[in-house]
Order: sequence, then structure tokens, then C-alpha cells
Amino acid sequence: MDWQELKKTYPRDPDLPPRAHDLAALGRVLAGTQYDAIPNPFGTEYNGAGEYIPLARRRPSVRTNMCRAVVDDAVSLLFGASHWPATVASDPALPAIMAQMAAETALPALMTQAATRGSVGSVAVLVEAVDRHLRFQVHDTLYLTPQWDADGTLASVTERYKVTGAILLAQGWPIAPDDMGSVFWWQRVWDRADCHVYIPQRVDAGPPARVDATRGTHHGLGFVPWVWMANLAAPGVMDGSCTFAPAIDTVIECDYLLSQAGRGLKYSADPRLVIRAGADPYADGTPASSGGAAAALTLPLDGDAKLLEINGDAAGAMRDHYRELRASVMEQIHGNRAQADSLSAPTSGRAMEMLYQPLLWLADRMRLSYGEYGLLALYRMACRFSQVIAGGIRIGGVDYAGLDPAGLALQWPPYFPGTEAELAQLAQGLGAAVQGGFVSRQTACAIFAARAGCPAPHAEWARIVTESQT
Repeated sequence: MDWQELKKTYPRDPDLPPRAHDLAALGRVLAGTQYDAIPNPFGTEYNGAGEYIPLARRRPSVRTNMCRAVVDDAVSLLFGASHWPATVASDPALPAIMAQMAAETALPALMTQAATRGSVGSVAVLVEAVDRHLRFQVHDTLYLTPQWDADGTLASVTERYKVTGAILLAQGWPIAPDDMGSVFWWQRVWDRADCHVYIPQRVDAGPPARVDATRGTHHGLGFVPWVWMANLAAPGVMDGSCTFAPAIDTVIECDYLLSQAGRGLKYSADPRLVIRAGADPYADGTPASSGGAAAALTLPLDGDAKLLEINGDAAGAMRDHYRELRASVMEQIHGNRAQADSLSAPTSGRAMEMLYQPLLWLADRMRLSYGEYGLLALYRMACRFSQVIAGGIRIGGVDYAGLDPAGLALQWPPYFPGTEAELAQLAQGLGAAVQGGFVSRQTACAIFAARAGCPAPHAEWARIVTESQT
């Protein structure tokens, strides 16, 4: 069983584009449900007709979920509680406003969800203003189709998927009783001025073509209120590469290997009994006994009974093979290959960075996809909302209009904070560099503040100057 064969067990909708099927299949791996379409459990060897069921047609009893583990580790380093980036801007008041907005809208949790779900290839965030309060919604992209202008600006986003007539009737659409079980296309299109809602149409009649003028919305923003994030790719790309796709085949091998190893251990605990005898001692209908010396078997003089046991050499070989496969998975998708039991003493921040270097490389690439091209784009879009909506947007009970995103940028904290000894050595080295005229005091202050994990390293110098004047 490999990934290509496993994907054949998934249902495929011919009316959807191929990318929708690929994203749905990768989403199963991310959710850990990639084997749910296989009907036979791993412990069932024969079907009802007495036919042997090959291992490839059984669900593994062990699911390592290593793909999801690597994604969760990388996302934790990206948007974890101690890794949320600060902002700087030309307007000194803007970073505090953006921080307040992030707290009100649970933006850290939303971006964590976006980076996790986007690991299959892409994710999109819809931005809406409800009573001048901004709301963010994370959407999977298998039913979304974006279009960009020649300059890379998002021009439109189309959402289209299938629903039943009963669902449409519950939403207020006039559906005939005979069409309650029929399947319809549901479609919406966002552009720079409107959100068009199309009249649902039966699938056999083709995609919807008529717009329902009463259900659409004229937002008049002048831009499409979506932020499209392609995983590990530049803006303007529909789908980036999947974070864990190169390792799926090896993970499947690990799951089946551990399932078979568990099956072998269970057999060792209850081996099969084989009886070799001449005449059948139970020909008179006496039932065979089993279990313990109190229920011993009765055999003829030339009879024999044995247990088909196996030794433990295969279990050790399987364990070693699994370790090699796991190391291969982590190498393929830049996961964490460090073992927790190898950390016997407190480790410095620099040593931790070297230990987790492959995972940090992955997190660095994700900082571009979901930080510079995702979170920063959401901040800039919030500023554009404040410029377009009459009265501005309301954040923390205060109305803000005409926010200027000039100079808006993200400042990322270190992945692992330095120890006291490291900070002392850094301070001593920076002091010597300042005295030698190699760096300015302001630069040295920013370097030390960044390493110490200050949320706004460049603002530390302003605080020092203010305190020195007072």
C-alpha cells in the first residue's frame, strides 16, 4: 500500500477540479483519517466467504500521525504563545492598535488554525466588517477559486460547492418538494465592489449563471476582502507545495509495520495450538478442552501437541526498521529528529536552535507564507477598512478612521530565549563593540533587546533616551 493506491479508495467528484480532490486527500492525512475508507480492520484475516484479506486491504491498527505532528511543531514555533510577532510602523500608535485588534478577534488562534489547515497547499481568510467590528473567517480552499490581476492583486474569489435541496429550503430558497433530495450548485463571487450570490441550480444543468440581486451585498471596498495564503510559496500562487506530502508513503509504511508488529506480539501472547494424532480422540463428540493443566488434552499414544511460537528477533528488527523510517520521514519534511531523552541537562537557546535546526528552517519559510504574506496582509487590510468605512472601524471601544499602514512590518521573537549566561556574554560583547566604535549604542540596544525577547526591540532605545532625560 502506498499513497497512490490509498487515494484510489477515496470518493472522487468528477464535477470538481482535480486540485479539490488532491486537497481533500491531503486533508485526510492531516486529520489522521486517511485509512477510514478501508472497510476491513487489521485484525480480520478472512472475510465472510472465507477468503484471505491482504494486508493492503486492511486498516492499520496503529496510526503514527507523524505528518500532523511535524505541522503542529512548526506552527507552534510560528504562532505559539511566546512566538507571536510584534509590529512596527511609521505611526507609533499603530502597533498598539493592531495588538488590540488581534486580542479582540483571537487572531493568534485564527492564524494558528490557518497555518495548520494551509499546510495541505493553501488557505484563505475572509475579512468582514459587522457593525464596524472586523471579523475573520478561515476557509479551506478546495471549493474556492481565486483570480489575480496582472500586477498580482487579487481580483475575485469564487466559492462553489454542492448542496441538497433540503439544505437550500432551510435557508429560505424556494425548492419544490420533488427536489428536496436533488443536488444543487451553490455559488458566490467576491470582487472589488460586490459579493454576488447566484441562484442555485441543479448539478445536471451546469454551474449557476443568474445572480440573485436580493441576497448579494454591495460592499464598495475597492478591494477583494480575502487574504489568500499559498503554503511555502509566494503571493499570487493558487496552491503551494504540501508540507508533508514527500513523507506520506513512508508514514504509511510505518503504520503498517507497527500494526504488523503489534499483531505479532499479540500472537506471541496467544500462540496457535497444533495437535498431531492418529485416530481422532474426539470422534465420539467429546469437546476439546483448552486452557491450563486442569483441562488437559486427551491424545492417543502416538499423538503430540505443540504451540506454534515465534521468537522475539523479528520484533527487534521491526523496531530498528521503524526508527530508520521515522528518521527518514523527519528528514524529508524537516521535522524534529531530536530525542527528548537525550536532553539530560538545561540547554542554552543557541544549542536548542542547533538541535531543532531543520524544524526552524521550515518555520522560517512559514514565516513568509503566513507572516509576511498572511498576517501582515490582514493588518494592512484592516487599515484599508478603516479608510473606506464611514466612521472607521471600532477596536477596543474606540473608532479609528484613516489608519496609515506605512512602514508596517513584523518583528519576530527568537525561537528559543537565551539563558542568563548567554545574555551576559552578549551584553559584554556588545559593550566592547560599542567602545571599539564598531556599532552604535542604538544598534547594540536593538540587538540585545531582540535576543532577550522584547516585543519591540527598536523601541527600547527610545525608552532609554526618555528615561535618561528624566
